[in-house]
Amino acid sequence: MAMTAHSTGRLPESSSSCRQAVMPARHSEGEQRYRPCSLSMNGCRREGVAVPVGICETRTLPAVSAPESAVSELKSAISALVDADPPPSTSGIIRLQVPIRQRADAIVWLHAQHPLPRCYFSARSHPSLSVPLSLRDGNGRRFLSSEDEDVVSVAGVGSAVFFHGSDPFSLDDWRCIKRFLSKDCPLIRAYGGIRFDPRTNVSPEWKNFGSFYFVVPQVEFDELEESSMLALNIAWDNTLLWTWQKAINGVQATMNQIAPCFCRLRNLFPGTAIIGFNHVPTKASWDISVKKALQIIKRRNSELVKVVLARCSRYATDTSIDPVSLLACLKQVEGQNAYQFFIQPPDAPAFIGNTPEKLFHRKYSNITSEALAGTRARGLTKVEDLQIGQDLLSSPKDNNEFTIVRESIRRKMEITCNEVLVEPSKALRKLPRVQHLSAELSGTLRNEDDEFDILTCLHPSPAVCGLPTEEARQFIEENEMFDRGMYAGPVGWFGGRESEFAVGIRSALVGKGVGTLVYAGAGIVEGTNSSLEWDELDLKASQFTKLFQHEVPRACYQEMNTGSVN
Repeated sequence: MAMTAHSTGRLPESSSSCRQAVMPARHSEGEQRYRPCSLSMNGCRREGVAVPVGICETRTLPAVSAPESAVSELKSAISALVDADPPPSTSGIIRLQVPIRQRADAIVWLHAQHPLPRCYFSARSHPSLSVPLSLRDGNGRRFLSSEDEDVVSVAGVGSAVFFHGSDPFSLDDWRCIKRFLSKDCPLIRAYGGIRFDPRTNVSPEWKNFGSFYFVVPQVEFDELEESSMLALNIAWDNTLLWTWQKAINGVQATMNQIAPCFCRLRNLFPGTAIIGFNHVPTKASWDISVKKALQIIKRRNSELVKVVLARCSRYATDTSIDPVSLLACLKQVEGQNAYQFFIQPPDAPAFIGNTPEKLFHRKYSNITSEALAGTRARGLTKVEDLQIGQDLLSSPKDNNEFTIVRESIRRKMEITCNEVLVEPSKALRKLPRVQHLSAELSGTLRNEDDEFDILTCLHPSPAVCGLPTEEARQFIEENEMFDRGMYAGPVGWFGGRESEFAVGIRSALVGKGVGTLVYAGAGIVEGTNSSLEWDELDLKASQFTKLFQHEVPRACYQEMNTGSVN
């Protein structure tokens, strides 16, 4: 079987230890439909575990015309590896990938799969980049190999290796993840998220997420700009008592559960009605908390200038909600200029979201971030929409809140970056249902290894916590009546060449006995009106509740029922 391979030089050896890197073991069937394909094997509590793995390779098999053929190719490749001698190294990660000569929808692929854990991440839409004439065919179409194309979205199932801990995410944890990643294998990535505040008590619904959870999927489907790719990852480390043979057996078991054909998504999200709900806090409790925050902000000697308070709303519906279906409809109806994410560890509900806010994107040493604050609804007409936008741009209260966020992010980026540019410094970001004030910030890391520092500097931003950070965080801890979990925390992925994280807002926890928990927040600054901020919470949560209360527009079904080909 012909294939091309790209091996890698590794990161410099590090003597730091990692608290927990976990390899998968077999698991019995769990929920009625979704089956955990592995339990964790605790390990990595020893010196030297952060030393880079010995082998990191990407092997590309011949391209095929359809996803079904890609499944067959990968199964044949695994069978060949079972019969071959194991690699000479005691640790490593190998990616086998099959290019597919048509673009298919990664979230539709995920909907057809049953193994757990599951993950999904979709990049925020951006204008198509111009392509040199030399890279176009005679009809003017782009003519690129799959490695030249940008990844639009990734869906993954199973766990080649995952990283999970109950203590705050640390530099050692970051190094533990990075030892499996390489610039020469840019599509080997670890997807996941981090709790908003790891120092607070964990409620039962967030228990299996830990303080952080990242996973390199065993099997993943990559949706590219003009094609697709099916891949599997095999990771092993003898020091973690997870041998090559165990890794091969695990990925073979997961591949046997992979559905080769995509189901047509008929009646993907039929008209679902809300039959009951409750908010935490209630409106009365919300008013009390906002009043208390404003009293502190207005004190002459108070350092607190902003705090972001949130609400958790539990919705009961007349039919059960499938989290993949819900996210698929969110993407179709509300996905413009937003990231979509899906994180589901074994035996846990799914954390899903449709967030407009980027925390940071790193490509090599280049960093971009953004400030986002202030919210208004979209207008029903073009004229009304322009008027509402101008009102937002000229609002003293919203400008104050936005300036606090932008300048805080600038100062934090200046800690680890060379000159930080802000362009534009203030503009409108229009989404399907709401619009915000926004600014783009960019800089260059002084060292690529400062990625951990930029992550911990930028989170939590004043847009989801407040300013000063510690005073706002303490107020939230003392006054909020629910566990935020990963809501408003970093969600995204680490890679060898680049990494990207969004802010986990406009999000919900779905399934596994919790029903549907929808999270939303609002910034409290001097001049805030408590009732208007409560209305803003409703507006932000409406991207979920509108789907519950009304049948999804027919265009959503039509686009998704085309199978998996654009």
